[in-house]
Amino acid sequence: MGILQGKNVLVTGVLTDASIAFHIARLAQEEGATVVLSSYGRVRRLTERISGRLPSLAPVVELDVTNDEDLAALAERVSEFVPSLDGVVHSIGFAPEAALGGNFLNTTWPDVATALHVSAYSLKSLTMAARPLFKGGASVVGLDFDAAVAWPKYDWMGVAKAALESTTRYLARDLGPENVRVNLVAAGPIRTIAAKSIPGFEEFEHLWNQRSALEWDFNDPVPAAKASVALLSDWFPKTTGEIIHVDGGVHAIGG
Repeated sequence: MGILQGKNVLVTGVLTDASIAFHIARLAQEEGATVVLSSYGRVRRLTERISGRLPSLAPVVELDVTNDEDLAALAERVSEFVPSLDGVVHSIGFAPEAALGGNFLNTTWPDVATALHVSAYSLKSLTMAARPLFKGGASVVGLDFDAAVAWPKYDWMGVAKAALESTTRYLARDLGPENVRVNLVAAGPIRTIAAKSIPGFEEFEHLWNQRSALEWDFNDPVPAAKASVALLSDWFPKTTGEIIHVDGGVHAIGG
C-alpha cells in the first residue's frame, strides 16, 4: 500500500513531463492517490495532453490563480471528480522578462507586482480556494528556489520566492488549528521550461556542482518530487512552515 493510498491531491503547474510537478503527480498516483490537475487558457491543452503520460489519466480543471472567478469556482470544479482534498501542490511561478536577467534596479512596479502576484500571493489564493475541500486537515506543498541569498540574474523572482517563503509561514500559522500543514520544497536547478526562461540559467549550472555536497543532476526532477510526495503523506504529521531543501546540499555549503 502506497503512502498516499486513498488520498486526493490537486497538482498545479503540469505542462511537460520534464517538470517537477509532473513527477509529483506521477509518484502520487503510484503511491495510491487520486490526482486532479489544474491548468488555464491556451496551455490547458498541453496539460491535458501530458496527463495522458501519467500512470492514470488525470482530469484537468480550469484555474488561473490571478482570476477571482476561477478561484471562487475551484472547489466546485474539483468536487466533480473527488469529494475532498487531502493535498495541494503549488507549482506556479512567473516573472516578466524585465524583472529578470540583471535588470533589478530598473524593473518597474507593474512587472514586480506581476511576479509577486503569480509567484507568491497565489499560494495564499490557491490554498484558500481549496480550503472548503479540506476535511479534517490537508497538506499544502509549494515548490521553491532558496531565497536566502541573491542569485545571479534571478532578481525580482528571487524577491518573489522570499515572499513565497514568508507566505508559507503565515499560512502555516493561521491554518494550523485546522490541521492544515503548509511547507515548501526548495529544489536545486532543473532544466525545465520555467528554468530555460531565466536569462543566465547556465550560470546556475556552472556554480551548482562546485558547491554541492552531493552530485546534482540538472535533468532529474525526481528527488524534489519524492520530497513533495513525502510531505503530502502522513509521514510528516507535525511539520509545517518548513522549507525542505533538495539541492544536493548547496544551501548548507559556503561559497
